[in-house]
Amino acid sequence: MTMGDELPVTSLVLPVLIRPVLTQLEKYDLGASQTLRAALTKAEAALPGLNYDLVAGIMRRADIPVNMNESLLRLQGTLTEAECADLRLNRSEEAFQELNKKSAALKKILSRIPDEITDRKTFLETIKEIASAIKKLLDAVNEVSTYTPGQGKQALEQRKREFVKYSKRFSNTLKEYFKEGQANAVFVSALYLIYQTNQILYTVKNKSE
Repeated sequence: MTMGDELPVTSLVLPVLIRPVLTQLEKYDLGASQTLRAALTKAEAALPGLNYDLVAGIMRRADIPVNMNESLLRLQGTLTEAECADLRLNRSEEAFQELNKKSAALKKILSRIPDEITDRKTFLETIKEIASAIKKLLDAVNEVSTYTPGQGKQALEQRKREFVKYSKRFSNTLKEYFKEGQANAVFVSALYLIYQTNQILYTVKNKSE
């Protein structure tokens, strides 16, 4: 795995794998769950990738061969609304609620890739769904930007440009996949899209709420 490949998987271990586990822990010990969540979030902010290193280290120690890119992509599709609460926009205006829906829809479709990539006919239909979901997400971002003032709007525009860049990269990766059959490259590119979608949501939360 190259450093370029590592970014989305290392950044997504905390929101896709660890935080949902801590949400489940809340049912049994709310205090412990909140303490762990705060500690791991703070540690990740100070040392990006720490949670990935923790999980990868456990996997190596247990000698469990796992494709982390594929696994995180699958796990994304299993997350409940409660487990995604950290990313949910709380403003009641329709534009913000639509962005919640469109971002969740895109991530849900992307999470189906590992199950559908080997069935060419099904996968081609999924690709069409992804393209449509990307357009709808960008439309939703445009609507939200009208509520975002000054520097916040500039930050959101930058996130949007990054998202578009990785959308184009995803399209190019798909073309290469149909030539060379490297499924893992598609998984990585899909994780980049999920990561960029999350970055848009974080930016909106920080600048508009």
